Amino acid sequence: MTTAPTRIFTDIDLDSDGEARGYLRLPLAVHTTSDGDAGYGYTGIPIVSLRNGDGPTVLLMAGNHGNEYEGQVVVMRLLQRLRAADLTGQVIILPAANAPAVAADQRTSPLDGGNLNRNFPGRPDGPPTEMIAHFIESHILPRVQFAFDLHSGGKSIEYLPVAVVARSDDPDRFARSLDMLRAFGMPTSMIIDHSTGGDAALIGACRRAGVFHLSTELGGGASVGREEVRLAEHGVLRLLHHIGLLRTPLTTEPPATTTMLHRTPAHEYIYAGSTERGLFEPLVSLGERVDRGQVVGLIRYPTAPWREPDPVVSTHDGVVLARRIPARTGLGDCVFVLGRPWEGGA
Repeated sequence: MTTAPTRIFTDIDLDSDGEARGYLRLPLAVHTTSDGDAGYGYTGIPIVSLRNGDGPTVLLMAGNHGNEYEGQVVVMRLLQRLRAADLTGQVIILPAANAPAVAADQRTSPLDGGNLNRNFPGRPDGPPTEMIAHFIESHILPRVQFAFDLHSGGKSIEYLPVAVVARSDDPDRFARSLDMLRAFGMPTSMIIDHSTGGDAALIGACRRAGVFHLSTELGGGASVGREEVRLAEHGVLRLLHHIGLLRTPLTTEPPATTTMLHRTPAHEYIYAGSTERGLFEPLVSLGERVDRGQVVGLIRYPTAPWREPDPVVSTHDGVVLARRIPARTGLGDCVFVLGRPWEGGA
């Protein structure tokens, strides 16, 4: 197994059968400790290993972004029901991968401003977020064949609940990724060309390691959607059985026949054009089809309530995959993310 240097340490033995729960210990400099006047401190990143003999190995993680809650809840629910005896192989679970961001209830780390999903491959002696990224890429990904990373829209975006894979130039790998989407069985699935974080995202690390990657976008808006959690929990259980990790199914809920949508490039999203900030009133909903030239929202101005609202017009056809949550909106704010039916085969 890898001997890459790291300053992160742990008492968890990832090579032993059975169940192990504990922390990755991320060392902190004096000025980053809780009281600002103590040396030799660390922040704990929860980690769980369930292993039972040889078989598929999986990284299951949430809390890549600290204020994306549904995935964290799904993983904690699964921790209550999964046992090593259920497996043939191993699952390594990071319920709060960027633990400082999770503790601070924000997207990025309060220790260094780091966005974990923009910091791969990281550095062993870099800032805290880079150290976490380096440990995942250098010490966990070499152990696994699959990485399932549960995201949601966070505080500013609400997503139609979807499972997500990225397009691959390898037709066999991509066909297998599409099979994973079908096994996950969300009513809607999303295919992306690449992560918005590019090669600095976990998906880039997985490409470098030859690891299959699947993620989610599960609602958002600073809440926890009951239906999103239910769909994703059953989806993960189906997926773990599909890849051969679970000995027997742990859910009897069949997968939905999924509609596969290709997320459009960012320049085809719908943006507010008003130079003056106002209140955005959406006129379409998640999952709804929009047409080029359609008025999909209005910007209204409370300081001049008699003023005619400015329309927000779609410049492309598509299906609404995500919407902006904050009402206060102005020039350059993305109000809707669009997708189109996947027609790429496989």
